[in-house]
Amino acid sequence: MEKRRIAVIFGGCSSEHEVSRLSAKCVIDNIPKEKYEIILIGIDKAGRWFLTDSNTDDIASGAWEQNPRNRVAFLSPDRSVGGLVALDGGHACEIIKVDVVFPVLHGKNGEDGTIQGLFQMAGIPFVGCGTLASAVCMDKAVTRALLTGARIHQANYLWFFACNYAGEGVGKIKRKVEARLGYPVFVKPANAGSSVGVSKVESEAELNAAVAKAAHEDSKVVIEECIVGQEVECAVMGNEVPKASIVGEIAPSADFYDYDDKYKNGTSQLYIPAHLAPEVADELRHIAERAYRLLGCTGLARVDFFVRGGNEILLNELNTLPGFTSISMYPKLWEACGVSIPELLEQLIQLAFQK
Repeated sequence: MEKRRIAVIFGGCSSEHEVSRLSAKCVIDNIPKEKYEIILIGIDKAGRWFLTDSNTDDIASGAWEQNPRNRVAFLSPDRSVGGLVALDGGHACEIIKVDVVFPVLHGKNGEDGTIQGLFQMAGIPFVGCGTLASAVCMDKAVTRALLTGARIHQANYLWFFACNYAGEGVGKIKRKVEARLGYPVFVKPANAGSSVGVSKVESEAELNAAVAKAAHEDSKVVIEECIVGQEVECAVMGNEVPKASIVGEIAPSADFYDYDDKYKNGTSQLYIPAHLAPEVADELRHIAERAYRLLGCTGLARVDFFVRGGNEILLNELNTLPGFTSISMYPKLWEACGVSIPELLEQLIQLAFQK
C-alpha cells in the first residue's frame, strides 16, 4: 500500500511555542509509520518556516533550529501546487506534494483559525477544526456569548476592549465587576491559550495589574467569577457525529491550573475517571458534545468544565488543539477509553479526509 504524505507543523509565533514542540514530539513518534510518510515543518518564534529532518528530541528541545540541513519552505495557497514549496538556498525550488496536514500548533497563529484558512485556501485536508470554529473557540468573549445564547450554563462574566480600561472607563468596569461578579475573579485575555496572561484577583486593588497582564496578550479582556468546584475535562472527537470520552479531573498544585502547572511543574494530580456521580458525568459528556457541534467543531477538541457542589455543571472553554504531551489530558482520556495514541492519531487523520 502506498503511503500517504502527512506534513506535521510545529512551533509557531505563539506564547505556547515550547509546548507545541513537546506535543509535536509525541505526535511524530506515534503516527503509524507503516501508513504515512512524515514531512516536518518547523516555524520559529519569528514566524519563519523551515523543512527539517531533525529528530524528535531536537524538536522538543528547540535544537532543531540549528540543523544545518534546514531549508526555507512554506505551504502554497495555490491549489494547483497541492503542498509545500521548499527552497534550496539559491533560485531553485522543490514542490513537495502533501496529502494531509497535522498542525501541532497551540495558541495564536495556530489554533485561532489563521493557519486553518491557509489550509482551506490550499485545498489540503487538515486535522482539527476549521477556520471559523477555531477562531470562535479561541476567543473567550465570543465563545461565552454563543454559549449564553444556547443556554449552556457557565460562570458569570463580562468582557471589554482593553483600550476602554482608561480614564472614566476604569471606574465603570470596576463597578460592573463589583456588582455582577464580586471578588475573587479571574482576569483573562480573550485570545490566548494554556492560561497565559491569566490572573486570580482577590480585590479591586489587584485589578489594574491583572488587566494590564491580560491586555499584553490580547486587545480584549474577559473577567469571570471565581468558581469553587472540581475542574474536569472531556475529550471530544468526530465531525458531524462527535463522541465524548470518559471524564477526567484535575487537582491543581497551584492556586489554579496555570501554564507552569500544566507544562513545567507536572505536579497536578489527574484522576481518570473524575470523582463524579455517573449521571453527572453522563450529562457533562452530553453538554460537551452539544457545545462542540454548536460551535462548529470538527476533528477534535477538549472541553473544560467546572462542577460545583457535585452536580452543577458549568462549561469553561473549548480547546480546538489540546496538548499532546506525555502529561496531557486529551490523549490520556482516550487511552482510558481503550484508544492508544497511535490509534487516536490515525482516527484524527481519517477525520481530516472526511470533512
